[in-house]
Amino acid sequence: MLVPDPKVVRKLLTRYASLRIAQAEQNTPAVTRELEDVSYTLCVMMATMDIGEAVARADALLPAEGRWAGTDTEGDGGLSLAV
Repeated sequence: MLVPDPKVVRKLLTRYASLRIAQAEQNTPAVTRELEDVSYTLCVMMATMDIGEAVARADALLPAEGRWAGTDTEGDGGLSLAV
């Protein structure tokens, strides 16, 4: 089984979370479209058709890469991005 690059997954999760916030603050067609694109990409990378499942799988992939082992190089404090 192919495993996505954790750096790419982390960036997608961050972008997904940012777009969800942007959509809640001001739902514009551009934000909606970009959120759909990022959601689709996450689903494809995580081999699922459900964005909730894709986010959960992506989030589960990251701790396996040492994020919880005190190697917080991204500055996220080890926070989960699962929704």
